[in-house]
Amino acid sequence: MDTAMKKFIVLLTIVSISSSALAQETSWLESLKNLVGLGDKTEQTVEVNTPAMPSTDGLVTMLTSSLDVNAEQASGGMGAIFNYVKNNVSMEQYHQLVKSLPGVEGLVSQMPDVSKLNSSDGLAGILDKVSEYSDSLKSLNDVKKQFEALGLKPEMISNFINTAQSYLDTEQGQQAKQVLTDGLGKLLA
Repeated sequence: MDTAMKKFIVLLTIVSISSSALAQETSWLESLKNLVGLGDKTEQTVEVNTPAMPSTDGLVTMLTSSLDVNAEQASGGMGAIFNYVKNNVSMEQYHQLVKSLPGVEGLVSQMPDVSKLNSSDGLAGILDKVSEYSDSLKSLNDVKKQFEALGLKPEMISNFINTAQSYLDTEQGQQAKQVLTDGLGKLLA
């Protein structure tokens, strides 16, 4: 008996003994063809590992795992930051952000409402008074208050921004990162 015939008999035996799902779902001949690489190429699928599109869900997950905050704090804090960005870029840029980072509007809706909160004591009270005369100071003060309302220290704002920029530092996230950076100009200064 020649070597090729022995190989065929061994393969045929393996296929017939096999109880795999592939052997049960297809004919024994198809299983044998697939086993030796002669199967129908049109039925085989090739997985392409494409990077995932950034999303606010992914961003919130990254914030909670890297900054030791809960999901409510991560969502509300990023909502406050995205609201700040919304007020400091053109509507066209903001729409680009919303389009390139699904869920931004949902985060903005989760930020705490601090419009009626005033801090009358110490430096916070002074900042409240001064912000009445400057829109940019008022926006900065609102972000600070929103973080405090979430139980976060204002110093965490820069951590949130750095984490968001890091999360968006992918090929798919560049457009959202650029709008975020543009809108945070004064906050980052």
